[in-house]
Amino acid sequence: MKNKLFYTLFALCCTICAGAATDIWKIAERGEIVWKTNGKPHTDHIEMSGKSVSVVLRYGIDSQGQFHINKSMVWPMLRTVPNNTHASLMRRFAWDPLQLVSVNGLTLENEKTETVFLDGTLRTEGTVDLGWKGKLKTTRCYFPSSAQPALIERYTLTNTGNQALSIEIPQTEIISYTDARTGVDGSYMLCCRLNGSGTFRLEPGKSLAFSASISGQRKGESPLQFNAGTEENARRSFLHQLSENLILETPDTIINTMFAFSKIRACESIYETAGGPLHGPGGESYYAAIWANDQAEYINPYFPFTGYDYGNRSALNAFRHFARFMNDQWKPIPSSIIAEGKDIWNGAGDRGDAAMIAYGAARYALARGDRQEAETLWPLIAWCLEYCKRQLTPEGVVASDADELEGRFPAGKANLCTSALYYDALISAAYLSDELQQGKATANGYRRQAKQLRAAIEHYFGANVEGFDTYAYYQGNDVLRSWICIPLTMGIDERAEGTIRALFSPRLWTENGLLTQAGTSTFWDRSTLYALRGVYIAGATEKATAFLHDYSRTRLLGAHVPYAIEAWPEGEQRHLSAESGLYGRIITEGLFGIRPTGLHRFTLTPRLPENWDHMALRRIRAFGSDFDIDVKRLSNGKLRISIREAGEDRPRVYQSAPGKPVTVRL
Repeated sequence: MKNKLFYTLFALCCTICAGAATDIWKIAERGEIVWKTNGKPHTDHIEMSGKSVSVVLRYGIDSQGQFHINKSMVWPMLRTVPNNTHASLMRRFAWDPLQLVSVNGLTLENEKTETVFLDGTLRTEGTVDLGWKGKLKTTRCYFPSSAQPALIERYTLTNTGNQALSIEIPQTEIISYTDARTGVDGSYMLCCRLNGSGTFRLEPGKSLAFSASISGQRKGESPLQFNAGTEENARRSFLHQLSENLILETPDTIINTMFAFSKIRACESIYETAGGPLHGPGGESYYAAIWANDQAEYINPYFPFTGYDYGNRSALNAFRHFARFMNDQWKPIPSSIIAEGKDIWNGAGDRGDAAMIAYGAARYALARGDRQEAETLWPLIAWCLEYCKRQLTPEGVVASDADELEGRFPAGKANLCTSALYYDALISAAYLSDELQQGKATANGYRRQAKQLRAAIEHYFGANVEGFDTYAYYQGNDVLRSWICIPLTMGIDERAEGTIRALFSPRLWTENGLLTQAGTSTFWDRSTLYALRGVYIAGATEKATAFLHDYSRTRLLGAHVPYAIEAWPEGEQRHLSAESGLYGRIITEGLFGIRPTGLHRFTLTPRLPENWDHMALRRIRAFGSDFDIDVKRLSNGKLRISIREAGEDRPRVYQSAPGKPVTVRL
């Protein structure tokens, strides 16, 4: 009772402290987030991507209220030498076209930026004081081209004074060529171009628009031309498509908005490579390549829910690439396939990659609801499961050289992540085996192996660590680790109470989520995102919701926004893409408790928080369908769950006690 009271008070204090912090950003009516600068200096960075380009915008306001931006461009398909994991052509540009504009013969300067907006684009609004001639309003908008290898910039000048202004926009084209010896395809041409040049008379109340672009292409190719309006329409069409599918409705606006933003970063980072569409983590490091954790395990099981066809295509393509490396010698599948599918990286050895792939492929196949795709993926799933079986130790857990942290922290000869992933993969494979009529012996064999593995996980990893009845991440581990959360996400609940207490204790939980290891300052969002999903699955709804709210507020409205990040201090808290997919899965698999059990079937265990009277998830595109889930609390304490498929006149209605699953067949 004392421990329960302590952790209840601790969670409350965290919530109060987070609420007392001053948010830098606010949520606007249209779902965008807005920063009213009020002249206060602040800097941040955000990554945005299209099919042929990615850009990290480092932007901010200085002490004079002036806007500064540096554009870190990445061209994943312009490969450099050596053609390894990090061989995307990258350049940084401080070029600011607005500074080239003249007003009444004078350089446009002393722009005071008042408002910054994020909505899948970066926009600003500011003013330039022209003295007795009034003021000039400025707007900027930055976004990647949806299909072309370019950053697009749109500018608008509005005369808010009472006298006409003379505006001069110079014809500008800056071209440079990279050293041919450093490019796989020789020299590359980089072009900064200003569009809309000329001399204009801007009357009071009128506006003038022009645009700019930064592009990259192979030398000798015809120069690229861009229509900024068309490019912005394409970007906004993509954003609109995401906003119209997988829509979260709860009384918590912060969680709703963070969920909406997470879809953008999760889905935009897919590149049209020579090896087909490849989802890439990003972060100015990881492009035109796939990993067994980021893609197969984290993001691919999420894509079917989003309704984003290009995401599903990238998932299937990724699994097909991994399937190329199945072999009769039972050598491990590479951790990463790089360079547009032309090479591999396997620098950490076997990280438990087969378990990651089997887990992700089986969950993806079930949630996708496409029999043909499932049959395509079945040989890969079966091979990976057999590989894991061959790695079982005498104690019955799975041996691996490392884990997804690749030696940054110790993982022993057998770690908790690999065995937990293998466990869930066996269960999903049993469901899939039934669907594909692989025979009762196959499905029953997987279920029997899963049962044995669950017992082995308890026996081998179960331990009292720092006073908590939880798990030792590996044999001999005596310090709390964030990845003790992973059994919870797989429905392994024997040590749920002690594990949840450990996760939310001061030893692990911080304002930025979980420390990777107690006593350090390192955090990786991926374990926090797994933990929040797992805590919901374990039924600790109030704890999960309180900490999800605080985490979401920090990431959405705090100093570094608006997405989940990779890590700190490594990588400057990069906006790696798959982490945003993990955020989405907190909602689909955690809050709503969706567990695929067939191509058109799932169990549903919604976790409606006590202070919410309803929640809904609309336009879910998984299981080959398009459906809504509505959850409301009845006066008798039970939950009323409504499932409505697109085209149905009436929903199917279930009543269930909180925490009791219902089975849904579409």
